Amino acid sequence: MKFSIDKTAFVSGLQQGINVVSAKLVMPILSNVLIEATGNEVAFTTTNLDLGIRCKVKANVESEGTITLPAKKIATIIRSLPSETVHFELNNSRVRISSGSSHFEVMGLPAEDFPALPDSLEENKQSVPQGEFLRLLKNVSYAQSRDENRYILNGVYFSLENGALMVVATDGRRLSMMTKMLNEGEGASSAGIIVPSKTIAEIERLLGQGENMWFAFNERQVVFSIAVQGNEKSGLVGDISIVSKIIDGNYPNFKQVIPQVTENRVKLDRQLTLDCIQRVALVASENKNSIKMRFTDNSLELSAASAEYGEAHEKIAIQYDGNSVEIAFNPAFLCDPLRALVQDEVFFEFKDEMSPGVFRTLDSFLCVVMPLRVG
Repeated sequence: MKFSIDKTAFVSGLQQGINVVSAKLVMPILSNVLIEATGNEVAFTTTNLDLGIRCKVKANVESEGTITLPAKKIATIIRSLPSETVHFELNNSRVRISSGSSHFEVMGLPAEDFPALPDSLEENKQSVPQGEFLRLLKNVSYAQSRDENRYILNGVYFSLENGALMVVATDGRRLSMMTKMLNEGEGASSAGIIVPSKTIAEIERLLGQGENMWFAFNERQVVFSIAVQGNEKSGLVGDISIVSKIIDGNYPNFKQVIPQVTENRVKLDRQLTLDCIQRVALVASENKNSIKMRFTDNSLELSAASAEYGEAHEKIAIQYDGNSVEIAFNPAFLCDPLRALVQDEVFFEFKDEMSPGVFRTLDSFLCVVMPLRVG
């Protein structure tokens, strides 16, 4: 195995999957990256058994071969090299890396011991533009539960039904959901999986390097294939593949928490409302982390108070002629959807002080936020 490669491309290839490398060594080889040289490409693969990532970069391959090397150590070495051209040569299990005046010899482990990732998956395969898919995830992923005791909620639920993809996340106190009609849909007409939060975070990080992507899944795992725009700077070629286990279990019946009747609906300027909530929330305390929304004649009054910091008030002009209603919410639960959305106009629906509030947009997004009891 022998090749030469651009330093930036080498670093870029390693960086795509470096977050997957296990900090807890179940198997020593899981701290390594699999390096495969074939044709005019070098492939980098990392996995922690639950999640794996593979990508390819351009290289001048003189002889083909495979080896695994300590992922984080080799990334540090490559970044430190003085020249833009890196020469890589394998001799038994020892790799010689040279660049300019620098020379390293690094011990590796056999590629045969590295856990294999599936090459492809065709079940429930769907194509989605990367920008649209990223927007779907960002609009709901903040609502995932961080409570490991509620592992079913530690991810995003994907539902395929009647040609539509629905993504849902909830932690039991708020729920975010968005739906997108897909142009093509082969496989089961109705299917659903729960994708773990760590996988969602990696997908969000890797999206945006090209235009298209596809995903496919069965009852055990899901595969995401993200197209990259090959360019001289990154050296990335082909697709980045992400293979992940899915969360085993049945997602709760989230539709039952979506209010069927909301008597009031107001239109809000998203950025203005977000700015006001963030300012008012500055005086909220850890013990009293709440903000009040008071709807009166053509006005939304925002207020918060705590013994530690004092009081804050803001007023926003809106179109509203209903009865006066005051509802308390966790300010973070109001800010998260407003921060994730990009639309200028957002609609907020409510009934009374004991009923959930609902954010909606005109493109099938909704976020249900449970109110707080305030004495």
